[in-house]
Amino acid sequence: MWISDHWKDYEVLDTSDGEKLERWGRYILVRPDPQVIWQTARTDPRWKRYDARYVRSNSGGGRWSEHHLPERWQIGYGPLVFNVKPMNFKHTGVFPEQAANWDYIMASIRAAGRPIRVLNLFAYTGGATIAAAAAGASVCHVDAAKGMVAWAKENARSSGLGDAPIRWIVDDCAKFVEREIRRGRQYDAIIMDPPSYGRGPSGEIWKLEQNLFPFVELTSKVLSDDPLFVIINSYTTGLAPSVLGYIMDSIFRPRFGGRSECGELGLPVTDSGLILPCGATGRWAVN
Repeated sequence: MWISDHWKDYEVLDTSDGEKLERWGRYILVRPDPQVIWQTARTDPRWKRYDARYVRSNSGGGRWSEHHLPERWQIGYGPLVFNVKPMNFKHTGVFPEQAANWDYIMASIRAAGRPIRVLNLFAYTGGATIAAAAAGASVCHVDAAKGMVAWAKENARSSGLGDAPIRWIVDDCAKFVEREIRRGRQYDAIIMDPPSYGRGPSGEIWKLEQNLFPFVELTSKVLSDDPLFVIINSYTTGLAPSVLGYIMDSIFRPRFGGRSECGELGLPVTDSGLILPCGATGRWAVN
């Protein structure tokens, strides 16, 4: 398990009965978490003194209740600055467990000793993008949602990276990769966080279990002859981290050698000392 334990502006304070108690800078949030199927005594007084709580609806979705938050605020992780705001479906625009990957990205790029070109697919609000840019890479950031790309740009500006060499692309990721193949463009590192389920611009259905392998195979065609790493994230329930490793070894090892690592991402829980599991990640690298 890769644990994101270097945060100062974020903290999982406690977990119990399907919920987690979190500190986002100065604000306390309670949000549902499907991994928290255990029940412990809620002795932390902040379970009753939170600034907002996301309550699921029996008919699906949910809403923020007892909402005492500003429209947005900022939290930092090292050189990275994120603009946080409560969204539908319990999200805030940041997945703090990804900090373990940001550390890996920044360390790998800095150690490379050469210019690195990064392709970030399904890039959301740009955590990996600004991590790569902060380490000195040129980045191509691709997401199909215009609002998410705008939010990522805002995070880059807040992190002092407004003039960094980042291409901001609003597009379907598969369509974009196909065009990059035709253009002959290549990248030294690829990062992707594909959804479990989705629809393409022409109504195409994406199911991770069916589409991930051919998609990774497609993206391998834009990988340079001197690659640095590939990272695949997944929040698909029931998908074992080792599956991501097998996919990457099947596709990249015959051409480049190298090896993959795979595991869960985790966040430390202050009150209990537990590690909250937060999705799967696979990393492949030549070295």
